[in-house]
Amino acid sequence: MKKSRHNLSKSSIVAEIPAACSDELAAVEFFEFQRWGDTPCCVKCGSVSVYKMKDANTGERSQRYLWRCRDCKEQYTVRIGTVYEESRLPMRHWAYAFWRACTSKKGVSALEIQRHCQISYKSALFLMNRIRFAMAPDLETAEPLKGIVEVDETYVGGKPRPFSGKGDGRKTKAQRKTAVFAAVERGGQIRRQVVADVTGKTLKAAIRQCADPRSYIFSDEHAGYQGIGSEFMGGHFSVTHSRKEYARGPINTNTAESSFALVKRGIIGTYHNVSKEYLHRYLWQFDFVWNTRKLNDGERTVQAIKSAEGKRLMYSGAVAHA
Repeated sequence: MKKSRHNLSKSSIVAEIPAACSDELAAVEFFEFQRWGDTPCCVKCGSVSVYKMKDANTGERSQRYLWRCRDCKEQYTVRIGTVYEESRLPMRHWAYAFWRACTSKKGVSALEIQRHCQISYKSALFLMNRIRFAMAPDLETAEPLKGIVEVDETYVGGKPRPFSGKGDGRKTKAQRKTAVFAAVERGGQIRRQVVADVTGKTLKAAIRQCADPRSYIFSDEHAGYQGIGSEFMGGHFSVTHSRKEYARGPINTNTAESSFALVKRGIIGTYHNVSKEYLHRYLWQFDFVWNTRKLNDGERTVQAIKSAEGKRLMYSGAVAHA
């Protein structure tokens, strides 16, 4: 790999990724460059007076690809302070998993990563959950959705099992599936989240959390959205799906609905089943791919890798169904 790559083109990023997915040194250097660029620094004290540690016998980089800081004398690797810290998986597997997670519109399963990387299912699942955590939005710093904001809700999950309790033997949709709320800025970003229910209190709180007060809120006729217009400068407008009204001029929720279609097709076709407890992590991945749709595959992968810095996910919290 070149030492100076200030002017990397879109195509050159994509060209480097296959090597990073197959060669460990290329993978380590790829991750190092995405994190530090041409100016590597100490992850402990921030000093740029650092050097690569080398094997005394061969003169090559140490097997652990260590760096050392001349100021604080600490040793470290590119893994420190990221989602792959303390992971023993080779960095080439991380490069491949990041690539697949960022280039697969409907997601990639841990079983597929297991087969391609020849690692255990447990390791593949842990790896993918950390990558999804890296893709999680920072809601504290994220800008609110502006302009026209479409809102909608759906239920995610499979068909119910036979009901064995007392009563008439029926279960409501809310009891057997997981409610998901979406707010999408027309032509912009999307925010999806698992919600406890689809009552007015819950839905309105979700809208307030992500939409700018100057926005226009577009929804369907769901009663839970009624009254939210008084809180937004642009007001609230709705279409009546029960009357087969799906658009009235610019008023529609087509973007929000199509975003749910991608999620459901991904879950049904790729993951087959996702538990309610971990659904929010899969939504992070779908949202990340949606919000970076204007980037090419290489740029999207690099952005995900950069997002991995400063995040940790402990093993006990990473077990899920995929």
